[in-house]
Amino acid sequence: MNTIKSGNCIFEAYKKNMINIAIFASGSGTNAQRIIEYFKDDSEVNICRIFCNNPSAFVLQRAEKLNIPSLLFSKDDFYAEGIVADTLQSDRTDWIILAGFLWLIPQFLINRYPDRIVNIHPALLPKYGGKGMYGNRVHKAVIENGEDKSGITIHFVNQNYDEGQIIFQAKCDVHVKDTTQSLALKIHELEYKHFPEVIEELIKMAD
Repeated sequence: MNTIKSGNCIFEAYKKNMINIAIFASGSGTNAQRIIEYFKDDSEVNICRIFCNNPSAFVLQRAEKLNIPSLLFSKDDFYAEGIVADTLQSDRTDWIILAGFLWLIPQFLINRYPDRIVNIHPALLPKYGGKGMYGNRVHKAVIENGEDKSGITIHFVNQNYDEGQIIFQAKCDVHVKDTTQSLALKIHELEYKHFPEVIEELIKMAD
């Protein structure tokens, strides 16, 4: 896969001392779009770029439509200190937000952005986390195990999947008649409501 870089970060933002956010996504990008729209009129926050590891991910089309620069990268690009790390640096990135991004973050990025990389997981961690636990796989496991509650977990990222410090959780009921699709809808509602709000509180409190 060739690396494709589209557009430049909005450098005027630096003159205003804005907080620059990079969003990493691997799929449709509904959470990414919600975050972009939430901050579009915020004078303190700039969504600088969408980073994506999947050339067929719809998030790239969302980024183009929303006029957000993007970077499509390969696994080699990501796990070597090259184009991804260099672009984050040239964009003067302050925070990295994972919105449906499926690869483990390399240690050098964790070291470079300590407590500045945030992920959302569609379950109540520490349950139903770890490698391979994403999307409908999580909801299927929750239902099959007879859980009466599920929800979302927003957490800092460390060197292990879904094991970073928990920042925020929100719950929803799981009913006997729920399917993976109906539970997914409940989880998406929680994500869209809470993720941008928690990001805003977190970054503005820190900066």
